[in-house]
Amino acid sequence: MAFIEKNADISSSTGLSEASASDYVALLKPRVMSLVVFTGFVGMMAAPGQINPVLAAIAILCIAVGAGASGALNMWYDSDIDAVMKRTSRRPIPAGRISRQEVLTFGLLLSAFSVVTLGLFVNHLSAFLLAFTIFFYAVIYTMWLKRTTPQNIVIGGAAGAFPPMIGWAAVTNSISMESVVLFLIIFLWTPPHFWALSLFMSDDYEKAKIPMMPNVAGPASTKFQIFLYTLLVAPVGILPWVMGFAGPVYGVFSAAMGVAFLSAAWTVWQAPVGDAMIKPAKKMFAFSIFYLFSLYAVLLGEILVSKALLVAGL
Repeated sequence: MAFIEKNADISSSTGLSEASASDYVALLKPRVMSLVVFTGFVGMMAAPGQINPVLAAIAILCIAVGAGASGALNMWYDSDIDAVMKRTSRRPIPAGRISRQEVLTFGLLLSAFSVVTLGLFVNHLSAFLLAFTIFFYAVIYTMWLKRTTPQNIVIGGAAGAFPPMIGWAAVTNSISMESVVLFLIIFLWTPPHFWALSLFMSDDYEKAKIPMMPNVAGPASTKFQIFLYTLLVAPVGILPWVMGFAGPVYGVFSAAMGVAFLSAAWTVWQAPVGDAMIKPAKKMFAFSIFYLFSLYAVLLGEILVSKALLVAGL
């Protein structure tokens, strides 16, 4: 807490912030935001019906801004542990380039802008889902779950899974089983993705006193749970084809990617605890990103081709 107090008014002596434009961009967690925007866009394109292109652009902008707001609020609250962890120590607050108060104000303004704009121009359901997503990530996950339970990623993963549902609701003003499946793919993917990371970053989490699964239940239990969750996400990844809102190309591709994901999880599970598990864990972490992105990319590709053929009358 001393760190928070020390950095709460980092620029009070001059009255000027040392933050650059790149610092404000960093607060938005652009890499995370890009995946959020992409999955939200796929949800929008997969939804039945039409949406005005201008409204679609507004919806995507609001999803992006809302995701950025969540990232900023996360960095505001977690600035103390960010300073301890090697991979986050150069973020704007712990690096001393911006105050916590500025980041809190920035995050709240972005949150209000994204939710109000989406509600006014698109529909209230999508705005509610966006508001709930920001609240869930900033309050439920960041302020509560992250520091109290090794299930933080399991429950908190819901925040990153809502964007395709928001995109779907922006078009249809409803929630359907199809949008729930798109949600479930990301929700079930999150634990093996982050637990693979935590296997080779456990020292960082230990220093920050974050109860990640390897630090609480041990690496052996974590590896087993990674495999169990991969067993769940692999068949769920095929459901868009089973339910008929994805085509055979997606069906074959998702099945093959599910097998590859399971293979990576099996390799991690079978690796001895210690240095021997680090390399397969890193490989699985990298592959998990490709897995999720490629599933949504192939689904989007099929949807765009289908729409193009429909327009062409073929």
